[in-house]
Amino acid sequence: MSNSEKHLSKFLSLVLRHEPEKAGLTLDSAGWVDVDELLRGCTAAGVPMTRAELESVVANNDKKRLAFSPDGRRIRASQGHSVTVDLEYAPAIPPATLYHGTVDRFLDSIRVTGLNKGERHHVHLSAQPDTAVQVGSRRGRPLVLVIDAGAMHAAGHTFYISANGVWLVDHVPAEFLTVASEPKR
Repeated sequence: MSNSEKHLSKFLSLVLRHEPEKAGLTLDSAGWVDVDELLRGCTAAGVPMTRAELESVVANNDKKRLAFSPDGRRIRASQGHSVTVDLEYAPAIPPATLYHGTVDRFLDSIRVTGLNKGERHHVHLSAQPDTAVQVGSRRGRPLVLVIDAGAMHAAGHTFYISANGVWLVDHVPAEFLTVASEPKR
């Protein structure tokens, strides 16, 4: 992804996940916005882009954070919203093990409270440990947590899977997680 596409991708993530008002947008209840409205709003906000550039950003984003509606007329973020939306994902049965990337400075708190969604709608989990390493690397030396998703599901926790393959859950209690490798202290 070029630097220009990275800039556009970051702005799109901002307006489609957190601050739609920055582009004069209002997301519908499921997080969708009309593509033409988005393009006009981006231009008005000083971040102009063409439909072709938007399509390129969506196609080239390695995490597939954004998705077009089946008819291509609307777009939304796949997950990670801090604004109120209902992504309308159906409950799904998770694999036995899922992973979460973080950094060691949060480990003491996680051991007490588990993984909390904070300002987001869900805790984000991955099916692959290498994805968790990438996520944790954004904030420092990564630490991978192993989630006993099978036991959580059996205990009544509801999981969802986003359009881009991210597993979502409201909370991961501490008793369902272990650390893949202990950080050096």
